[in-house]
Amino acid sequence: MANCVNLEDNKAKCTCTYDPCPRKGNCCACIAYHKNRNELPGCLFSPEAERTYNRSVAYFVKTNS
Repeated sequence: MANCVNLEDNKAKCTCTYDPCPRKGNCCACIAYHKNRNELPGCLFSPEAERTYNRSVAYFVKTNS
C-alpha cells in the first residue's frame, strides 16, 4: 500500500500515464479525486486499459470480466 507522505517514492512507482496530473504520486489525493467522480484510479487498470484514460467503474468491469 502506498504511503501518502513519501510522494517521490510513490511517483516513481505510479503507473498512471497522465503526466500533467497534479496528483501523481499522491495516492490519497488521487483516490479521493476519482472517488468524488465515481471513478477508479488508473493504477487499478491493466496498462492497455489505463492508457485510454477511461476511469469509469463500468469500463473497469468490462476490461476485467
